[in-house]
Amino acid sequence: MSAQRFHAKIARAMLLFVVTGCNRADATPHDGDDDNRVGVEGSRLVLAASDPKVAMLASTAAVKAAQDSFRLSGRLVWNEDVTVRVFSPLGGRVVRVFANVGQRVRTGDTLALIASPDFGQAQADERRARTDFAIAERTAARTLDLFQHGVAAQKDVQAADADVARARTEQDRASARLSMYGADSSTVGAEFPLRAPLSGIVVDRTITPGQEVRPDQMLASAPQLFAPLFVVTDPTRLWAVLDLAERDLPSVREGSPVELRASAWPDRTFAGRIVSIGGAVDPVSRTVKVRCSVANNDGVLKAEMLASARLQSSTTTSGVAVPATAVLLNGEEHVVFVDEGHGRLRRSAVRVGIPRDGMVPVLSGIAEGEHVVTNDVILFEQLFQHSRSRS
Repeated sequence: MSAQRFHAKIARAMLLFVVTGCNRADATPHDGDDDNRVGVEGSRLVLAASDPKVAMLASTAAVKAAQDSFRLSGRLVWNEDVTVRVFSPLGGRVVRVFANVGQRVRTGDTLALIASPDFGQAQADERRARTDFAIAERTAARTLDLFQHGVAAQKDVQAADADVARARTEQDRASARLSMYGADSSTVGAEFPLRAPLSGIVVDRTITPGQEVRPDQMLASAPQLFAPLFVVTDPTRLWAVLDLAERDLPSVREGSPVELRASAWPDRTFAGRIVSIGGAVDPVSRTVKVRCSVANNDGVLKAEMLASARLQSSTTTSGVAVPATAVLLNGEEHVVFVDEGHGRLRRSAVRVGIPRDGMVPVLSGIAEGEHVVTNDVILFEQLFQHSRSRS
């Protein structure tokens, strides 16, 4: 049984006791009945000064709502905008490895040499295509000269031109394939240089001399095969992937600042900024992935570290805040009772925000400094409804 249902049952029992007492008083009047009378004046519940509930009444002042903030948890990952995972586009055997973990590389630097028959074949195909194109051009020029002297026919010229076009297409295809591997036909050899696609630091390496690699390695389902040969990134720029509760989505905006803490450095805070908010809610945890960029100039943060973040709500702070025990949900309406003194409790319908840390932001319905009742709110609501129905 929930706490709210339990308190509701107690309230109904107390109400029954009060109503029974009132009915008995009506049946057998005696001196002092007016002192315990419960009444309603408009939106106010009026209790007699001698009513024990007045002496037991607890209230607190509504305070100005502070800027809402909340904590998220997640982990640090490499910034994918400056990270590349290097696989081999060709099959072969690793001859030599030039880059090690922690080494800085530049775009185009050779990371490893791979002995690949496929690479040698690609170079040979490009040279053969270039030779065929040169022969086709010379043949076309000779055929045209013969045609101009009346020795060759027009169809021979057209056939020679067609051979030139086909040879040019094949040369372009072979050259494009070779350039895709980051090489040219200046030298022919079977050792393919695996180069760095961008500048950064090598943060992971799974390649060793003598290892066999395949061009479909990145498509393999086995984790040991799927691992890239190298991971190159800029570790001074990291991402933090945080889990945001579904209810907090309205309070977060892209570009909002974030204060992060890592479990390895509990006494330090790291400045970050939200760069994207996920487009789907996890059906199990009911959270959304929020990605933040984090500066890591001194390199103390590492990928896969656990992290927590503190975010300030992006919504405008307005209204007041009251304890959660002062707010009653009656159907679709939120209600508080304002203590006006001398047993007078004003019932006020309020519009509330998201509760946090035992406090509820009240956006409208009461003003700062007004004292709201924090105990027996369910009982007072029952008394109010009952007394109004009898009046």
